[in-house]
Amino acid sequence: MTLKVSDIGEKELVRYIITNSKDITPDDTAITEFDSTNLISTTDMLIQSRHFPKNMPYFDMGFKSVTVNVSDLAAMGAEPLGFLLSIAIPKDLELDSFKEIIEGVLAACEYYHIPLIGGDTNEASEIIMSGTALGLCDEPLMKNTYSKGDVVAVTGDLGIAALGFELETSYNIYVKKAFKPRAKPEEGQILRKFGATSCTDITDGLASELYEIKKDGFGFMIHEELLEISDEYKDKASELGLDYLDLVLHVGEDFELLFTIKKDDLEKLPIDYKVIGVVTDSNIIELTLENGFVEEIRNKGYEHYVSE
Repeated sequence: MTLKVSDIGEKELVRYIITNSKDITPDDTAITEFDSTNLISTTDMLIQSRHFPKNMPYFDMGFKSVTVNVSDLAAMGAEPLGFLLSIAIPKDLELDSFKEIIEGVLAACEYYHIPLIGGDTNEASEIIMSGTALGLCDEPLMKNTYSKGDVVAVTGDLGIAALGFELETSYNIYVKKAFKPRAKPEEGQILRKFGATSCTDITDGLASELYEIKKDGFGFMIHEELLEISDEYKDKASELGLDYLDLVLHVGEDFELLFTIKKDDLEKLPIDYKVIGVVTDSNIIELTLENGFVEEIRNKGYEHYVSE
């Protein structure tokens, strides 16, 4: 049987590329030695029909195209240096709509203190934006440099955007997080300076990111109680016929940072954070439910090229 890309998914395609290229660093970004420091570079493509809600304003589309790339810089603890944008648009897109997209891009660049330094334009049947972000960092944070006993923490609430994508008809805190996500570059730099032992950003869901950073012989114990899922959140998910834990663990788009750190260094952090678990030597990723039962967390998250 001939395999198709949909049979293996995006992450396996990326692993194939990395395996066959000696120059790619398998982390959130590429790391290149540059003028006594490191150039941190990343790129991400957003396609209108797959990455934006149907009623998402054009301004927010532009802003998000910057956010998704800066979030990768944040995961490395890098200082943003410059942003490039290639954009393809339908030929019948209204000029005012195009201007709104660019206004969003420029507003995001100003927000993240990262100048727009170049790009390209082309024609396509729908809006496609491919951004590239550059940064600098002497000692980048890596994904899997933790040790047993390290605390697992995140920089904010999880699952908010996931619920927001399901509540597009009413504007609230959930929809705002879905439409207007914000990366955490300053927090990433602080984590690097204050001793975080590893870090990644949560774009594809907590479960997917935990499996992405897992190394042989190590595991994670996450506690549902520490996720602090509100009753309101559970009620809204239930009204939609959705599993609240599935939203929190498997959807993503929060752009929070998932990091590990020694317990003694945790109290020194001058940023908001939420402890959600601990690094173990179980070699599996587990969740202690509020009722005390323990179950293995499935490796599931947002994936491109997956058959419906």
